[in-house]
Formats: sequence, structure tokens, C-alpha cells
Amino acid sequence: MRRYSRWNRNTNPQNDRNYSTEPPRDLAIVEHRQRPRGIMVWAGVCASGKTSLIFVDKGVKINKKVYQKDILEAVVLPWSREHFKNTKWTFQQDSAPAHKAKTTQEWCRTHFPDFITSAEWPPYSPDFNPMDYSIWSILEARVCCRRHQTLESLKQALIEEWDKLSPQDLRPIGENFVKRLRLCVAAKGGHFETS
Repeated sequence: MRRYSRWNRNTNPQNDRNYSTEPPRDLAIVEHRQRPRGIMVWAGVCASGKTSLIFVDKGVKINKKVYQKDILEAVVLPWSREHFKNTKWTFQQDSAPAHKAKTTQEWCRTHFPDFITSAEWPPYSPDFNPMDYSIWSILEARVCCRRHQTLESLKQALIEEWDKLSPQDLRPIGENFVKRLRLCVAAKGGHFETS
């Protein structure tokens, strides 16, 4: 038996249900999955720009070798050389296992002008990662407000919304990052509130 929901002004789709073996003609069929399929995406941002989105193929585990070769070497290094040119900049990443691997740390030290090592970075720090405290939420709100029948449709929507993020959108996020660091220092590494 399928569940049919009536979506109109007079009903509440959270609570009102119509169970039958055949759908009434006036109802649109909306199917729900218990575990919707998803995709893995990598991206990088700074106050003045962003990398391209990198879609990770299903079944690929992002270990240190994949991260170094397919993301750092293939995407971040060429993008950073083009974007920053001779400007000094600092590379920061979270504490994912592939990021804090010794060979990844050495790779970053060798290839980037400045780099925050995993030893210098708080181990559980979503409040310091612009992707976590801002960018992914923005993309999710913009992309998941509509239903995607295929993973390709989801990817296309992500690319479209990613392309819409401008330096004017990114600059305040970068400024917020610096503010968060200052608040953490003022709290001596303890809890702090952002506004």
C-alpha cells in the first residue's frame, strides 16, 4: 500500500493522510524515500573567490592519496596559483583524517605559502570552517528547496547555485571567519557566541 498525501490549503501534509490501494484522481503522487541517495562534494572558498565543485564518484573513499592527488594537486594548487598569483595567502582545512595525515601535512607545507597545520587547528572545529558554518547551509537551502529526481539533476542544481556565489557573497563569510577566531582567542579556547 502506498501513502498518498493531499497537498492543498485545507490540509496539513504532515498530519493528514489518505491510505488506499488506488490513488484518488485529484491527488498528486509524492513518493518519499527512507534513505534518499546523495552525493559527496568537495569545494574551497576564500573571501575573494572559490574553487570549482569537485564531485566524488560513488564508492570512492577520500583517503590521503586521493585527497592529495585528486583535490590538492589537481584542483587547489592550480586554482590558488591562478587566483592568488604572488599574493601571500594561508591554506586551512579541517581535521578530516585525509587532511591531517603526515604526508598531506608535508604536501601542504611544501606547496602552499602559508599553512595551518593540524596540530595548530582545533580538532572539532565546525565553527571555524566557512564551508561548515555558512557555505553548505546556503547551498542546501537553495538546492534542496526543490525535488530532484536524479543525482544528475542534483549535481546540476549545485553547480548552478555554486556559480551564483559571488565575491560579494563570500567577503562577509571571510570576515566572519576572522571574527570567530578573535572570539575564540578572547574565550581562551572555550565556548563563545557568534551573532
